[in-house]
Amino acid sequence: MLVALSRCQREDTDMSFAEVAVDAPAGNRTFSYSVPPSLSVEPGHAVSVPFGPRNVAGIVFSVAEVAQVERTRDIVDLLHADILLRPHQLALAHWLTDTYMASLYEAASLMLPPAIRGQHITMVSLTAKGVGTQVESVPVGQRPVLAYLQEHPQSLQSALRRDIGGAAERQLPRLERSGLLERQTTWKRPGQRERFVSFLVTAPGLSEDSVADLKKGRARRQAALMDTVLTAGPPIKATEARRRFGASAVAGLLEKGLILEERIPVQSGIQVQEHNEAEAPPKLTGHQQRALAQISAALESVAVEPRSFLLHGVTGSGKTEVYLQALAQTLGKGKQGIILVPEISLTPQTLDRFNRRFPGRVVVVHSELTPAQRREAWWRLYRGEADIVVGSRSALFAPLSNPGLIVLDEEHEWTYKQAEGTPRYHAREAALELARLTGAVTVLGSATPDVVTYYQAQREKHRSLKLPNRIRPITELEGIGSMADVRIVDMRSELRAGNRSMFSEPLQEAVRRALDVGGQVILFLNRRGSSTHVQCRDCGHSVECRSCATPMTYHGDRQRLLCHHCGRMQQEPSACPVCQSRRIRYLGVGTQRVLQEAQELFPDAEAVRWDRDVSTISGQRDLVLNKFIRGEAHILVGTQMVTKGLHIPNVMLVGVMLADLGLYIPDFRAQERVFQLLCQVAGRAGRGALAGEGIIQTYQPDNYAVQAAASQDYEAFFEQEIAFRRSFRYPPFSRLAKLTYSHTDAALSEGEAERLCRVLLRHQRAIGDTESAVIGPAPGYPARLRGKYRWHVVLRSPDPAGFLSQVELTAGWVVDIDPVSVS
Repeated sequence: MLVALSRCQREDTDMSFAEVAVDAPAGNRTFSYSVPPSLSVEPGHAVSVPFGPRNVAGIVFSVAEVAQVERTRDIVDLLHADILLRPHQLALAHWLTDTYMASLYEAASLMLPPAIRGQHITMVSLTAKGVGTQVESVPVGQRPVLAYLQEHPQSLQSALRRDIGGAAERQLPRLERSGLLERQTTWKRPGQRERFVSFLVTAPGLSEDSVADLKKGRARRQAALMDTVLTAGPPIKATEARRRFGASAVAGLLEKGLILEERIPVQSGIQVQEHNEAEAPPKLTGHQQRALAQISAALESVAVEPRSFLLHGVTGSGKTEVYLQALAQTLGKGKQGIILVPEISLTPQTLDRFNRRFPGRVVVVHSELTPAQRREAWWRLYRGEADIVVGSRSALFAPLSNPGLIVLDEEHEWTYKQAEGTPRYHAREAALELARLTGAVTVLGSATPDVVTYYQAQREKHRSLKLPNRIRPITELEGIGSMADVRIVDMRSELRAGNRSMFSEPLQEAVRRALDVGGQVILFLNRRGSSTHVQCRDCGHSVECRSCATPMTYHGDRQRLLCHHCGRMQQEPSACPVCQSRRIRYLGVGTQRVLQEAQELFPDAEAVRWDRDVSTISGQRDLVLNKFIRGEAHILVGTQMVTKGLHIPNVMLVGVMLADLGLYIPDFRAQERVFQLLCQVAGRAGRGALAGEGIIQTYQPDNYAVQAAASQDYEAFFEQEIAFRRSFRYPPFSRLAKLTYSHTDAALSEGEAERLCRVLLRHQRAIGDTESAVIGPAPGYPARLRGKYRWHVVLRSPDPAGFLSQVELTAGWVVDIDPVSVS
């Protein structure tokens, strides 16, 4: 496995050698490098190493007194003096590499601090031989480089590239081999600038006469600013002062020596808020106490097996309180906690609750933090200034030295799977491995567990904990709360009765009942926009994205057509581009259309929309949600964002506008996802003193996923779903790998998929594998995405990574082990 990068022979005997994973296409190998006497290198250090003609970043995985190969090259430098990765993180990187077929550096880089790679600077200079060489004596392609360097004897390679172009730059290795020039690469370490905020304060020894003279003069803005600085409670920010009084007023007072500008280092806002005193924990129900007792036993003794728990609790059953009290025990033992949530939109609510219980000890980590915030969060955790990390899947790789508890809330969510980039890990599986390496306890919480997780719990891979009842809110009398009463409405009957509205009569009546008694309503439709399909009524032409084989969605708020896959936008058509007819029909519905009709049907209620389109607008996501939480909005229309983790006691009614979306996607998990969405969204109702109600509108009222969701019966759904999967050998009865190939040439993409199928089948026969199966090839769904035609092959195997590691894949193939979707 260990492969060397040979370049020069070292004669030194008193040396150490490092095995380094490099930031280059190198698979799961490490390369041997010698450690120069000037450096002290340990496993976990980030280093700069020569790799071919350039220097690259690398991670040291081991250090030994004997090299794996005869010839080695020296490590150039440390990227950071501290050991950045701990032993359990290096082991986790190996596991990620082996499980998800990623390079070792790619796996380890998930755990590195942001911006650690820094920048290589290469200086090009002429040798004495090059200075005396006539330009005309070298080959034509090398002449521009030699002439440039004779005018600029020392030049940055980047400047040379900028001035004479990349083609001439490619001549550098030839000129170097000829002895006409030499190149030297140095490492510019990434900056870690401290952030400051400037405040205006009065200058020391400020006299009353100076202030009086200022007020008598004509500089009114300066006088007003001076008065504010003198009388304000906390100091005024310099940016605010310039905005209110003008930059010239600030500059004038600074020049006169009446005020000073003080720069104070600040944190980057990585916490939602600070709380002075820790919130006291509430009394637990009997089921909560029993669940916590079993988790506590595992926290107390490493001998307790299994060390992973499936906390299966209905919506509103108090799973979060179990997490909080288990975390308190973890911290009491001097260990740290990782709390994962599936959506960034849920992070503020979760973070606020953990902050109230553990003030000053929580850091948030997710992809929407600024680079400065990500750096600060990483280093706070690395230095031990906080011992709880809350965030989305990337928070799993936070630099905690001694994790004791890992929680995955809503463990069934597909967003825990890394869908793009490498490695394509699943946070649930990675969390279980991290817990195994560190002896931590893992808690997987859900009202609708992943079918595979539930199956594993039945076979005692995880210990199953049940919270079967809702609990009343703290403000109510103690006791058991009731689940929402959910009804199915057959939309076929509504059509036969002449109701063409997207709101059935039962749903309209239920909304009015809820609003009349001061309740709130959530309307769920897992589709954005106003109309999902724009079609000519004469010739039938549908407007499709030019880059993707999907219809464009009409967004009424922008009056534009938008592709939800690639983001392409265009104006709505005034006439059909094929037959020039002006009879254009807007078909299908999205959240914008639901919001519009809700406002028309219920004009006295304020309705707001909460979906991805809103969440991408800076500040709007929290603004809309907080408005609904405070009761200033009465109806919330949203996509799957509204199904997860929201606890709003005043919600009386949840209406599912169309449950059928997603039922017939070509994916074996389609029924499971619909069931989970319906159960989760119905669970938003009836969490307070008011009784909850749910209405599911569907054209498929007999579908088993819809029926089970309406009755909130997970066991009934699981029994039917697991029988389906057993008959077709889908997970958990096998494992899958999806291999996807994309190309702008449709025929080439299809041909490459067919070729790989033949290769895989030949390999299967050659090794006598009777348990694996090659499925496909088949076009992707959608078949064209961002201008490329997609084909995929699915491998079903007990060990898909092991099978594929013996097959050489050509460039362009993307491998997804244990995919969450095969469409």
